[in-house]
Amino acid sequence: NHPLDCPVCDKGGECPLQDQTLAYGPGESRFVEEKRHWAKPIALSELVLLDRERCIQCGRCVRFAAEIAGEPQIDFLVRGDALEVNIAEGHTFTSYFSGNTIQICPVGALTSTPYRFLARPWDLDQVESTCTTCAFGCRVAVQSSANRVTRLLGVDVDPVNQSWLCDKGRFGYEAANSSDRLTEPLLRRHRSGELEPVSWAEALSEVASRLEHLRVGAGPGAVGVVGGARLSNEDAYAWAKLAKGVIGTDNVDAQLGDGLDAELVLGLPRATVDDACSAPCVVTMAGDLREELPVLYLRLRGALDAGDSRLVEISPRSTALSGLASASLRYRPGELDALVEALTSSGDSAGAAPRGVDAAEWSAAKEALGRAGDGGRGVVVVLGRPSLAEHAGLVGRAALALSQRWPGARFLPALRRGNVMGALDMGLAPGVLPGRLRLEDGRAWYEAAWGAVPAERGRDTAGMLDALASGDMDGLVLLGADPLSDFPDRALAEQALESAGFVVAVDTFLSPSSARADVVLPVAGAHERGGTTTNIEGRVTRLGQKLVAPGQCWPDWMVAAELAARMGGDLGVTDVAGLWDEIERLAPSHAGVTRAVLDGPAGHDGVVVPVAATPVALPALRLRLFDPMATPGIEAVERQGAPPRAGVAEPLGTEEETTGQGAAGTGERRPLLMGPPATMAAPHVTARDGYGVRLVSGRRLYDDGAVVEASEALAPLAGVASARLHPLELERLGVPSRGRVRLRGEKAALVLEAHADAGVPEGSVSVSFNRDAGDGPGASALIDASAAVNDLRLETP
Repeated sequence: NHPLDCPVCDKGGECPLQDQTLAYGPGESRFVEEKRHWAKPIALSELVLLDRERCIQCGRCVRFAAEIAGEPQIDFLVRGDALEVNIAEGHTFTSYFSGNTIQICPVGALTSTPYRFLARPWDLDQVESTCTTCAFGCRVAVQSSANRVTRLLGVDVDPVNQSWLCDKGRFGYEAANSSDRLTEPLLRRHRSGELEPVSWAEALSEVASRLEHLRVGAGPGAVGVVGGARLSNEDAYAWAKLAKGVIGTDNVDAQLGDGLDAELVLGLPRATVDDACSAPCVVTMAGDLREELPVLYLRLRGALDAGDSRLVEISPRSTALSGLASASLRYRPGELDALVEALTSSGDSAGAAPRGVDAAEWSAAKEALGRAGDGGRGVVVVLGRPSLAEHAGLVGRAALALSQRWPGARFLPALRRGNVMGALDMGLAPGVLPGRLRLEDGRAWYEAAWGAVPAERGRDTAGMLDALASGDMDGLVLLGADPLSDFPDRALAEQALESAGFVVAVDTFLSPSSARADVVLPVAGAHERGGTTTNIEGRVTRLGQKLVAPGQCWPDWMVAAELAARMGGDLGVTDVAGLWDEIERLAPSHAGVTRAVLDGPAGHDGVVVPVAATPVALPALRLRLFDPMATPGIEAVERQGAPPRAGVAEPLGTEEETTGQGAAGTGERRPLLMGPPATMAAPHVTARDGYGVRLVSGRRLYDDGAVVEASEALAPLAGVASARLHPLELERLGVPSRGRVRLRGEKAALVLEAHADAGVPEGSVSVSFNRDAGDGPGASALIDASAAVNDLRLETP
């Protein structure tokens, strides 16, 4: 009863049913009855279309939604010969992982809106790469035709994404095809003038001369570099070498005030994703992982659902993992220190819970941690920013306390920006040099290699913006950064950009911040460059170049190299391969990870750095099963050749060695990798006055960022900001759920739709970050980045 849709079906050419029919079916059909005719396609969501006539009722989509994603939104409906797969009437397939059902559908019953009728599989070219939409590092197959990306498919890499992708990563490729991409350099000839197209020579000369003038006249500290998490490892290293080795400034920060102290992140003992999924106890002290690192959420959810681990959640609001947690410890911003102090103290496991923490949840947390062993030996802490409205120093201080009292615990950073871990590894942070070295520890090593390094520690993003606003700095380079949209304190970002004497933006789109720059340099984006990237666990994987960058876009490293030459320096590299060779030779954390290792069998799953100091032998023959549903395509990903039939094993290669610290390069002993800092500074938390509420602000998957706005399929999914409050707060105010409330802070006031949410503690209000309030900026207008916490007045409009 399957329709003869092969000539028009998106699955034609990679359909197992088609292959089976051609191989074993009769030459002429014996089916003479009228086939089913149903209305098609049915839009299950903005991204997924259903053709019920083609469905073979295998149940793959149903099982994925229920068992893997934990969101049984698609199921079998009706019974008998009317049985169909569908969603409940009046509902939408809102899962963040809906695109996976399209990839695993063996026929063309589920198709994607962006890809429908767009191309034939045999017309596509493809390369294996890494998704950089977030920092999890999912492996993907990037397919293109006529220099346009047509779709992304998840590749089965067991330690990372296991073939799954979130919908933002799967469909965000449309941004690469956007007509809004920057394609030529722009220059503002007068402060009040407009940006005008110019040649690369004129733009680079202007940037080099202005930066050199600032460096010589006001000192290297007058220049700052913000951003870099969008870059590859090689790009980030080139810009770190330019900033710290040529310009001489340590005012460099890849995090836009939404991360954690770089020395803390790089110095804490690191866990892998597999470690977290197999640990007896996982402690999350981060934002909502489903929103910020969706596939990490899937991995942890699977482990918790299977009963392999227990979760203790420390959060100022409920998250998608709260329902699976053994204990959810809620706190109001500013109370994290006291909670961690009590949690890690020795004594009776059923000791009294801190004020405001549910006693039953507290006892359950103590019991779960007790299973992990003494000194936190079985504990993995997933560490991020629970709230952008709470100072990073408070979270860092709590994390440091955990590491000191649980010396056996390991930490998995939950920082969301694409290659933020690679950028930090490459030195795009104040006080840090490439290879996870403190400035003072690696000074002699890098002075010998680069010729010079900064004399003193520089400022982070908040410090740079504050210095620009006060006139202590004058020059700013934005590396794919948009402080007006992405920095938590919008008022400070506005003042800084207004006061800066010279701003240069190196970007793929003209963002609100780059639109105010004096010079805009267009660069290659995702899928338009080679190199490597590093995920949250320190796993280095290859980026595959599939497209030619549009117009006159340059690679980021080439911009840095040319600026260095025009400023009298020399980065000493002419291609990406040379950059990686220098990273492997100089960076202690990357010693032994040669290009041969990354291109060899070990490189398929990526290499977690640092590697062992002794040789690591890979098996001479390791078998891996390929499933054309998990690794689809007509023209192959380079490593695997033509896709083999399901169940056919492929040898990964021969024995090979990788060597660790001190084994590569000149033979000299590299400086030792940094450990965590001894102390963490944080501002004083003032007592809550009892009349206001404390702001909690976290990311959502679909926000007002460049990727979502430039993707036609994703843009409609970005909502507006709303205020989530405990039901008792709304009751006291006399406002119903979905009514309007006013949040008034020292910098601004917002009127938002209110939603009752028992997962937000009394005395707090949760507002999504980087979502506009409908008629203006959202949470960033309320946040003071210098404050420990942000107290607001809750009013009726």
